[in-house]
Amino acid sequence: MTTTITPTTELEAVNLMLDVIGESPINSLNDSAVVDAVKAKAVLSEVSRAVQQKGWHFNTEKDYELVPTVFDKEIQTPANCLRVDTTGADKAIDVAQRGNRLYDRRNHTFKFDKSLKVDMVIALPFDQLPEAARYYITIRAARVFQARTVGSLDLYKFSVEDEKLALMDLKKAEGVTGDFNMFSGSWSVAKVLSR
Repeated sequence: MTTTITPTTELEAVNLMLDVIGESPINSLNDSAVVDAVKAKAVLSEVSRAVQQKGWHFNTEKDYELVPTVFDKEIQTPANCLRVDTTGADKAIDVAQRGNRLYDRRNHTFKFDKSLKVDMVIALPFDQLPEAARYYITIRAARVFQARTVGSLDLYKFSVEDEKLALMDLKKAEGVTGDFNMFSGSWSVAKVLSR
């Protein structure tokens, strides 16, 4: 019988976290009777947000157009927006994300007369992340969860090494999939080349 290996699921990630503290696995993420499982899921979400906030190739939208609303001329950001900044021809417009709206810092207003092109970092659900990101988030979340729940220094040291290796794998995957180029991917080099 052939076993198909699939990317890490959220349930598998939570069960790994429970295993690190010596707890039994759960069968469903909807089981709220196991307090440690509920805590593990919360830590997994927290760490996922923290990791994704950095902005990776897989969760960054480039040259994304945000359009002001018809009535109040405000630009709303998507609910999963972690970071946003203007780009291209709109780069000179100094915006800040305040709540779920863009704020024009120079003109001190939430009102915009036109659409803006932005680069935006978004939070993706666990099942939409590439495997390298899922694995790193799982290992890091397991370390954080263990430290908060049990506090074992020996387990902490062991999981720090696992976390370092998982981060190296994630950065390697980022380098391969990101198609980075020192001539076009570096602001300082691009500035010199455009002279």
